[in-house]
Amino acid sequence: MTKINCDLAVTTTSTSIFRLSPLIRITLLSLYLALTVPLPFLAQATDAPTPPELLWLGIMIGFVGLYAVLTERVIVDDQGIQVTYPIWVPRFFRKGWSLPWLDIKSLKPRTTGQGGIVYYFLSQDGKAYLLPMRVAGFARLVNIVQTKTGIDTTDVRPLAQPWMYLILFALTLLLLLIDAWTINTAILGNW
Repeated sequence: MTKINCDLAVTTTSTSIFRLSPLIRITLLSLYLALTVPLPFLAQATDAPTPPELLWLGIMIGFVGLYAVLTERVIVDDQGIQVTYPIWVPRFFRKGWSLPWLDIKSLKPRTTGQGGIVYYFLSQDGKAYLLPMRVAGFARLVNIVQTKTGIDTTDVRPLAQPWMYLILFALTLLLLLIDAWTINTAILGNW
C-alpha cells in the first residue's frame, strides 16, 4: 500500500474571487421585473398592437442579459487582476479583461456624469481598465490592489454606498405592490 504525502501539493498562490454584491444584484433584478412584468398584462388589457407573447419573450431575453451582466467576477492572485464572466456569457456580450500587477502604472479617478467618481487602472502601454466598484468586499479588494501595486488607495471609495441600494430596493418593493394592483386590475378588466 502506497502512502501519499499531501504536504507536497501546497501552492504559494493566493487567489481571491470577488462577486457583485448580492444587495446590488437583487435590487437591480427586482427593479427590472417591477418595470417590465406589468407590460404584457397592460398590452392585453388595452388591446395594444404588440402581442403580450412578444413582450414576454423580450422580458425574458432582457432578464437573461441583465443577469449575465450581474455575474461579473473579479479574480485577483499573485500575478494580477482580471474581470471575468461565466462560460455561458458570450464574449461578444461581455468580454472582461486581465492585467498583470507589474503592468499597472497608476490608478486615476474620473468624474461620472452624475457627479460620482470611478477609478481606472492605467497600464504601462496607456490603456485604461475600470476598477470594479460594486463587488462585495470592495475594501479588501482595494487593500489587495495597494499591496500588489504600491499605489495609495486610501481615498478610493465605492461609487454607491449600501444605503443607496437599500433605499432603491425599498422603493422597488413599493413599485412591485403597485404592479400587483395594476396586474390584478388588468386581469379583472376594471379599466
